[in-house]
Amino acid sequence: MSKVSTIFKTCVQAIQGGVLIEREGRNDKEFHFQNWFKDRLESMALNYDSPGRNSYPDFRLVHDAEGFELKGLAYPGREVDYDCNSQVPCGEHNGRQVYYVFGRYPTDPDGNSYPVLDLVLCHGSFLNADNTYVHKNKSFRGFGSYGDILVRDRKMYVAPTPFALAEGTAHRRTLIIPDGHEVDDDLVEVGTLVRREVDEIVVAYSFDLRTNEIATSHVPNPNAGREHVFKAYRLAGDPSDPVSLSKQKKKRK
Repeated sequence: MSKVSTIFKTCVQAIQGGVLIEREGRNDKEFHFQNWFKDRLESMALNYDSPGRNSYPDFRLVHDAEGFELKGLAYPGREVDYDCNSQVPCGEHNGRQVYYVFGRYPTDPDGNSYPVLDLVLCHGSFLNADNTYVHKNKSFRGFGSYGDILVRDRKMYVAPTPFALAEGTAHRRTLIIPDGHEVDDDLVEVGTLVRREVDEIVVAYSFDLRTNEIATSHVPNPNAGREHVFKAYRLAGDPSDPVSLSKQKKKRK
């Protein structure tokens, strides 16, 4: 059985209990939220592969085909989208179900201990339904006056956060998973979110080094109009105000 709902509950209970993020210092700008989540896994006695700088997802459970990618966001600050660091979000990777853990914390705390302000744990397919794309960086040599400069095509992806995709997630603690996913009995359903695939998808792009213009090529999406249904949950006793897909996302085709 999936561990995701139990992990979500453990995170929520830690927040309710006042368990703070502990950063090693002001230069710790990346791993403080990861360390907070790692402590939750260890409190459950779950075995996991330790995260590495270039590993994906950040935490991979040993006895379950599930992984967790952590995204800490400062608040107030950037919350509409986030940099994916060369890995497109997806719901399955190397046979593992992938979940994303978004946690917001104060932008300018008055010390090295501070709370998790809100939390969204969502299945990766809520962010992107395609699991088939394989990221690769390419390069070519021959640029410049002497033809010996290497150009690297190092892709960076920027994806929307669940705080932008779903209304009712700010200042709350929410689990978003595909419809039909088993959850623990003490989780309360607070919303249904339906994401619909677009009519066309981007399959290629080109960059003109003379004009600095980028152009994309589109093809019809074979899954155009397909709906992906997700359910939003909260832990019993937490606020049960509804979660819904944002109005802007509903209008997009």
